Amino acid sequence: MPKVRRTIYSEKCKAVALTSKIKPDPVLELIKSMTKAEKRSFRLYATRISDSKNAKFIALFDAMDEVAAFDEAKILKKSGVPKSQLANVKVYLYHQLLTSLRQSGVDGYDDISLHEQLDFARILYAKGMYRQSLKILDRAKHQAIGRQQFTIALEIVEFEKLIESQFITRSSTTRADDLTTEVQNLSHTIQKASEFSNLAIQLYALYLKRGHVRNRNDIMFVEDYFAKHRPKFDARQQGVYEQLYMNLSNYWYSYILQDFLACYRHTQRNVDMFAEYPMLKQSMSSLYFKSFNYLLESLFYLRHYSRFKEVLEAVHVEIVKRENIVNQNAEILARSFYYANRMNLHFMDGNFSDGLEIVPDLLEFIKENENKIDQHHILVFYYKVACLYFGCGNFKRSISLLNKIIDTRDEDVRSDLQCFARILCLIATYESGDDLMIEYQIKSTHRFLVKMNDLNIVQREMLAFLGKLDTFYRNDINEQFRALHEKLLLYESMPYEKRPFLYLDLTSWLESKMKNVSVQEIIRQKFIRRSSTQESLNMTNGGMAGNPRI
Repeated sequence: MPKVRRTIYSEKCKAVALTSKIKPDPVLELIKSMTKAEKRSFRLYATRISDSKNAKFIALFDAMDEVAAFDEAKILKKSGVPKSQLANVKVYLYHQLLTSLRQSGVDGYDDISLHEQLDFARILYAKGMYRQSLKILDRAKHQAIGRQQFTIALEIVEFEKLIESQFITRSSTTRADDLTTEVQNLSHTIQKASEFSNLAIQLYALYLKRGHVRNRNDIMFVEDYFAKHRPKFDARQQGVYEQLYMNLSNYWYSYILQDFLACYRHTQRNVDMFAEYPMLKQSMSSLYFKSFNYLLESLFYLRHYSRFKEVLEAVHVEIVKRENIVNQNAEILARSFYYANRMNLHFMDGNFSDGLEIVPDLLEFIKENENKIDQHHILVFYYKVACLYFGCGNFKRSISLLNKIIDTRDEDVRSDLQCFARILCLIATYESGDDLMIEYQIKSTHRFLVKMNDLNIVQREMLAFLGKLDTFYRNDINEQFRALHEKLLLYESMPYEKRPFLYLDLTSWLESKMKNVSVQEIIRQKFIRRSSTQESLNMTNGGMAGNPRI
């Protein structure tokens, strides 16, 4: 690589590293997240509690609300707050913002509403009004259990025990036994659900670090890990929470093993459970929308296009109706999953050009929520968009996005995503005709793959092939593409070598070179051929019986 190019690359990496260290101001970030209604409620609340109409924290709020980014000099000038007092006023403003949001948002959150009832009961208890306190606690307990808020229900029962143990309320002769039984049942439900949720998040972390299994040793490791950490359970006594998190942990186990049919079955059960218990859609909105996403990912890898399209439309309806989008977190999740799977839809049907239509909205969405979406998911978005541009033949734009992944210094980002971004970038560089970069990139990619212990047969074949491309005669190049295509077709059906094809449709790219047409056209032709057969029959033969509804 020429010295000038290497210097530019080095400077770019430094710039990325410096940018990643800039942290957003928490107070400004909170203010920018507020809706107009929430800001109006805060101003009313702040006016009531302030001693003066020109209270400093209100002035600071107005000043920060007007700026687009944190600019201390501008904020000090607009608010009139002395610089020496800025830190203290910001802390006070932050507290008052959260207090106002808690008061105005009680109706939208089951847990906040229930905790409010618990607070009321504590106030009455402190004043010696024990029966009134118990009455509120009993009502709140039944609401908590009905909404599957078992942790809060346990807290309520423990408070009931405290009152009953200190004061004779004569509420019932069997009161002690009833409370003891309730505590035991709730504790068991919470413990089992917690054990499965712990396993689910541990498996998810394992996937982020290692990706899909790469060989027999990986499979043995994952199977052994799952067997050792899977909680014991009695299917006849399982609660809703326990079943939801058990299905989630089974999904991640199957996903890491690339058993996408099992993934489909486990996540479909969760979607069905939310349909059976609709009250959970709001109290567990995150898992609700994640279940949709996991179902879509399973269908994507199974290539079940019609069912995929049906579920994707259901997600879109949810976003439009907004019935179960109870807060910004739920909205960000729902929109993230919708954007990702809209692109997956076009990866299946080959309409990459149509897929690019959502890219401006997606990039704006990322920009607006860059502090609310984790780095891993942002890079996955970049990879998918890069694939769309690659499929359309816009290799320069594809390389630009892939470099965002390659340049990241976040160690928590999946190593396999980094590996395949480099492979695709290498192919895009070849397609763009940038011969000066090919040799350096091949060496750099090879070093990275060896370092990550992720250099499999398919990757070695691709690196070797691209490294020898300039040695082939023009008349022989098509035959070389054909020879590599035949090799990769064999690997595509091998259990431990099919992983690269989940990220890169290498065979379609080679076919496009052999036939001198775009990748988009090749994938579109394959989709049309698949669609001409009976898709449901193919899926049934593969083990997916019927077409369960949401």
